[in-house]
Parts: sequence; structure tokens; C-alpha cells
Amino acid sequence: MEDDTRMARVIAKGLREQAYAVDLAGDGQEAAYLGCVNEYDLVILDVMLPLKDGHAVCRELRANSVRTPILMLTARGSVDDRVTGLDSGADDYLTKPFDFKELLARIRALLRRAAVFRPPVMRVADLMLNTASHAVARGGRSVDLTAKEYALLEFLILNQGKVVGREQIAQHVWDENFDPFSNVIDVYIKRLRAKLDANSGRRLIHTRRGEGYLLQVDGKGVDD
Repeated sequence: MEDDTRMARVIAKGLREQAYAVDLAGDGQEAAYLGCVNEYDLVILDVMLPLKDGHAVCRELRANSVRTPILMLTARGSVDDRVTGLDSGADDYLTKPFDFKELLARIRALLRRAAVFRPPVMRVADLMLNTASHAVARGGRSVDLTAKEYALLEFLILNQGKVVGREQIAQHVWDENFDPFSNVIDVYIKRLRAKLDANSGRRLIHTRRGEGYLLQVDGKGVDD
């Protein structure tokens, strides 16, 4: 299983570089547990998992009313194998070896079908975010963001007009190694504001004291 473990780490590293927060499960039992107790946007599930295989994990997640999109990975590419995976409750199926670009394309396609729809381009006032290229612009001016800054901004835009707390942000933008007692979220919010508001007379990211942050055009009902 060492090759599979190494591949999982490589995939996780590549996804983090693309601004995705990633949790890794070492076996099928852990995968089923994490999938049931956490609110994920997407689950990538290898069929060949120790203790409990991917098909069993997929069936368990669906039996527990987990509706998160599931992408199955397997070294077996026969029609019967694909049918088994899809019948287990998977939404898509990718045969190893695969090109990482194809994996990213499959992920984007599944996220577009998910409960939180990610259109190719999202706009708020004069702010534009391209979910495919991760390009960001404000008032026609390109804004250079790190992967984590982009992920945070995308999450705020997807929840435009809603207050999102630190716990929600940590769950969707960071991974299981996030320290809930750190001030890293506040630091990233400050950095995002500095980059987005430069040469702009209107602030888009606001604070609701004691509750969290929200992205909206006007500053009504906020504390900053």
C-alpha cells in the first residue's frame, strides 16, 4: 500500500497548491468516519483502501445520508468495475494512472453540480473571480492572491451576504491540522482586504463582531 499512500500525499499536495483544503484518511474506516462527521464539498475515494474498501465506504456514506459528491479512483477500468462504483453511490469514476489536469477538471465538474454551485466566473460589484483559472480582478485591476487567500475569497463569495463564522471558514478553507485558537483567519482576512481594497473606495469584506465575516456590497449591519 506504500505506493497508494505516496500517491495520496502527492494528490493532496497538488490540490492544496490549487487552493483546496484537504483531509487525508489512511484507511476505509477513517474515511467513512471523516465523511460522516465533517461537511466536505467533495470526497475523492480510492477503491483499494485497507480495512474497508472504497465501495463499502461509499455505500456507508450514502446510507448515512451524506450527499457530498464522490469521485472514485481505481486501477481497474473495466465496465463492470465502473458500474460497481457508480452503483455504490459514486458520482464519477477515474481510472489510474491519470493526468492531474483531468483530475482537476473532474473535480470542477462535480463541484459545479454540488449544492453550492460554482459558476465559471463570479462577480460582486467590481470584483471578478474566475473559478477555473483562479484569476481575480477588482475594478479591472488584476489582484495577485496566494492559494489560501484565493480559497478564502471564493468561500466568502459563495456565501455572499451571509455571515460565516471562524469554524465554517476553518472547515472549508483549512484542513484537519488547523489550530482553532490561532489568529490565522484574522490575518488572512486583513491581507485579503489590503489587496482587494487597494485603490478602491469601497470595502467588500466586513466584520460582524462576535459572529464572523461577510462579503457584501454595502456595509449595513456590520461593525467595521
